[in-house]
Amino acid sequence: MPFEDMATLEPETTLEWLPALRAFARSLTRDKDEADDLVQETLLKAIRHRKQFHQGTNLRAWLFTIMRNTFYNARAKSSRECTGSTDCVSSQVSVASTQEWTIRGKEVMAAIGRLPVHYRETIVLVIMLEESYKTSAEICQVSMGTIKSRLYRARAKVIEDIGDGEI
Repeated sequence: MPFEDMATLEPETTLEWLPALRAFARSLTRDKDEADDLVQETLLKAIRHRKQFHQGTNLRAWLFTIMRNTFYNARAKSSRECTGSTDCVSSQVSVASTQEWTIRGKEVMAAIGRLPVHYRETIVLVIMLEESYKTSAEICQVSMGTIKSRLYRARAKVIEDIGDGEI
């Protein structure tokens, strides 16, 4: 689809995708600032490579695929770079929450965070962002059966990790 055709998309529609893009970016990066950078980089790449988008295909899935590939390429690059200390005080919570539901939610999110990335991205896409199996399969570039299998295994691992048989 030429850029002129993409320009006819309503800005409101594109803005509706930003929360989902941010949520997916947060699940991948586990850092708010890094997630915002990933969303920005994704949108820049989409504009830069707009001629590679074909009319009639799912623009939202195309953006998620760009984001996923950008994330993996950045991770591969960063693995070759030396980073700062991981025990920095600024990353620690200063006040623990007192509400049980907050703690339980954090336990579930921590369990999801400990999942291998392919399970984590599947559970985020299908459960948290409510993407269809088909769209999730397109984004992850796997079959729909693989998405269903990954989701089943991801749920089982989260349930096993939090240890009480239900989420």
